[in-house]
Amino acid sequence: MPEIMEEPVSKFVKIRCPKCKNEQIMYGKASSEVRCLVCGKDLAEPTGGKAKIKARVLEVLE
Repeated sequence: MPEIMEEPVSKFVKIRCPKCKNEQIMYGKASSEVRCLVCGKDLAEPTGGKAKIKARVLEVLE
């Protein structure tokens, strides 16, 4: 009998840094701070569940 696997609830998110306009991809449930790879600005902080995103979300990736 084949097992039924659930799809993951969380997704990857493409965000844009408000300071330097750099675009990068992060995990929606990040467990550590996410910083811009170019200028170092804080873009998201962990909350124990979904991350609190402080940048503009451009796209939710499947």
